[in-house]
Formats: sequence, C-alpha cells, structure tokens
Amino acid sequence: MILKTVIDDQLLELNVPEDFLDQAQDFFARMDADMDAGWQVNREWVEKPDRLLRAQIAADKLLTALENEDHKLGRLMAGYIVSRIPDIETLELNPAGEIRDHRINRNAAPAAAPSASGRPLTHDGIPTGLSKMDAMAQAAKDVSKVFKMGRQYRYSVYNHATQSWEESPGIADKEQAESLRESAFKARFDALCR
Repeated sequence: MILKTVIDDQLLELNVPEDFLDQAQDFFARMDADMDAGWQVNREWVEKPDRLLRAQIAADKLLTALENEDHKLGRLMAGYIVSRIPDIETLELNPAGEIRDHRINRNAAPAAAPSASGRPLTHDGIPTGLSKMDAMAQAAKDVSKVFKMGRQYRYSVYNHATQSWEESPGIADKEQAESLRESAFKARFDALCR
C-alpha cells in the first residue's frame, strides 16, 4: 500500500507492503498498549486517545523519522497509520504544528444502514433526513463555538462514528477560526438535511 504524505506542499509516497504490515502487528499492538495507558498530547494529558488521535500521534513520530532520515521508524509509523486507518487517502503533516494539527484525509465510504431511530446514517454516522429546524439544532450541538487554546484558536466537531470530539487544527487568527467554524457548521447542517 502507498501512504500519500504531504509536507509543506511536497507529496511523498511511502510504500508500506502488505507483508510488512503482517510482520509488524506485534509492534503495533505494543504501541496501542502504550497509548491505552494515556498519552501526553502537547500540553494536555489524554486518558484514552481515540483511533484518530492515535494515528495523529504516529504521524508526529513519522514526521520526526522523516526529518531524521530514520527509515525503519518511518516505515513502522506509516504502517501503524495504514493499519489503524485503512481508508486513509492522504496524510498532511504540519512541521510547525502540534500533534492534532496533522490532518488525516479519508476516502468517502458508502452510506450505512439506518440508525436505531430509523433515520439513515451517512458513512460517518451522521443522522440524515432531518428537517431544517432539527438539523440546525443538531448542528449547533455537533460543532462547538471557537475557543482559545494557548495562542491559537480552535473549534471541535463531534464525530458520530467514533462518538468523540475532534478538534480543528490550531488557527492563529480568531476571525479566520470563526469563518472555518461557520463552514464546518454549514457542512454539518447540509449533511443532516440530506
């Protein structure tokens, strides 16, 4: 498998052979066991990192491996990411950012079966087919207001599939953060109305 990785607008295609993934499963299991005990993510201690955050942690180690030309560690981290996020399309590494600033772009999957409420779910678990008023109320619950973390601004979006909150990358300007948050709100509203 090829992991398409973008650093500073440069595309790297990292080859992760299937047999390598099979051979490295014990190493990946040890990584998961380490993260099960919690992980320091920049200035925050995370008790139970979710699958996406674990991949971002590995992405941060991959960035360090690429910078140090440590091919063995780089292949292991690329393998871990591919094994835990098999539908990954591209990985965008942010050399100047924090762990949560690494972006994992996933392939769109087909729609899933209806939820328990009878409403159909999208591939990411978002309920669909809501009225505009219900969609507006749900989008307000699913997309947080902009908040300041350190010197940067962020907002969070609720991931229905993993039942966890995912933070935006750090944004230096509050107005830009508000604008990006509005775009996320509109995207969620549109998804809920489908």
